[in-house]
Amino acid sequence: MSLTSKPSEALAARQVARPVPLRETVYEAILELIITGELKPGQHLVEKELAEALGVSRQPVREALQWLKKDEWVDLRPGYGAFVHSPTPEEADQLLGVRTLLEAESARLAALHATKDGVAALKQIYKRGVAALKADDIDAVVAANSELHATITELSGNKVLIELASQINRRVRWYHTPVAKSRGKQAWDEHSALIDAIAKKDADTAATLMREHTEHTRKTYLDQSADADED
Repeated sequence: MSLTSKPSEALAARQVARPVPLRETVYEAILELIITGELKPGQHLVEKELAEALGVSRQPVREALQWLKKDEWVDLRPGYGAFVHSPTPEEADQLLGVRTLLEAESARLAALHATKDGVAALKQIYKRGVAALKADDIDAVVAANSELHATITELSGNKVLIELASQINRRVRWYHTPVAKSRGKQAWDEHSALIDAIAKKDADTAATLMREHTEHTRKTYLDQSADADED
């Protein structure tokens, strides 16, 4: 075959993967620090300190902070700099309320469509979550919680629900992190009952349990935030 017979195919086979722009990597790194609570709401974000901590120059940090502002994770105050966004009770209430609607329907559909393998996957995640709770590993508890809820949504089989849930997943994780410890064993007992309902294909019970579960988390977050404001 000559070099010119099928040039597009030949070139396509040799395409080089494009590296992820540094600003995107820095964006993800800072965002993860915000979600996990290492950078707390209201905390001042100093470009030089972030650049040194992440091992990069200040330019990608500056660009990442602009993106984080656009996505409402960071507030930029002229003359003062960048600060981690402090969500208002209204913001949290609205997002967690939408989460309840999405996840109750996800649980209902998961109960109708989940396979034995899907239920087994939920039980494995549950075991990891309980083990993390006993070890007082809050980061692992939050990760297991997020994975469990995402898996239930996947098991629903509804692509629109999956897409919508993915759009709010990170912010849900952000709101869940500060209450994961106080929710503690109760949350994982609720998970256990929910998994049982899904395994039994009891759609109505699964939806009710998920609705109650997510509402408990919403109320805990809002109550805890109110107590913090009073202090």
